[in-house]
Amino acid sequence: MSETAEQIAAKSPIVRTVDQAAHGIHEAINTAAHAAGPMVDQIAAGAHQATDKLSGAAIHAAESITQKTRQTRDAEARFAESCRVQVREHPIASLGIAMAAGFALNWWLRRNGKTQQNQ
Repeated sequence: MSETAEQIAAKSPIVRTVDQAAHGIHEAINTAAHAAGPMVDQIAAGAHQATDKLSGAAIHAAESITQKTRQTRDAEARFAESCRVQVREHPIASLGIAMAAGFALNWWLRRNGKTQQNQ
């Protein structure tokens, strides 16, 4: 409700000052609210863009990991099949290699076990 000039003049100077200050504050709040709206929208838009970028990067990483996992499984299957073929074609040589590897691994583990106990 808007006051007339006579009503304002009839008030004490302190009341007028408070009214003017309140009116000025209301105007400042309205100005700030109008100015802040676009800034809040820009911040929200930036947050959405950042979320989209992070989501895209995470999806890309997950797809890459899935692809590498498939490649690793395929390589493992090929290696296992290659080993089976070699064992079938050369059973005595395969047994000799397995025994030599077992002795070497046993020697290495015992040697490292003694070294760690001495420390």
